[in-house]
Amino acid sequence: MGKIREFDTGATRDTEEGKLNYIKALDPLVLQTYVEYLGRHRVQSDGNLRDWDNWKKGIDKQTYLESEDRHHRAIWLLSQGYPVYDNHGPVTEKDALCGVIFNSMGRLYELLKEENNEG
Repeated sequence: MGKIREFDTGATRDTEEGKLNYIKALDPLVLQTYVEYLGRHRVQSDGNLRDWDNWKKGIDKQTYLESEDRHHRAIWLLSQGYPVYDNHGPVTEKDALCGVIFNSMGRLYELLKEENNEG
């Protein structure tokens, strides 16, 4: 038999055991900062605005790896006190970290697509 939670009101629910908890696992400020970063980078160098989910059309894993490496190197340089610039101008540590997140998530997305297409 499963365990049941009972609230002061008399309402009952299953326990949280074994359930994913996005509220505890993720932080809303980090997610907001990341999505703001994505919003700033929707404007392409040709001036056109790309869709928010454009990356889901597919980018090869090597491109993600190379881009992630550039962002890691930016973090490293910034941590040593060096200024960093890219095609958007000065790079902040916050933006470099968001770039790592984007490339990691994109590469993971491509990996998961491959795994799901195998079955």
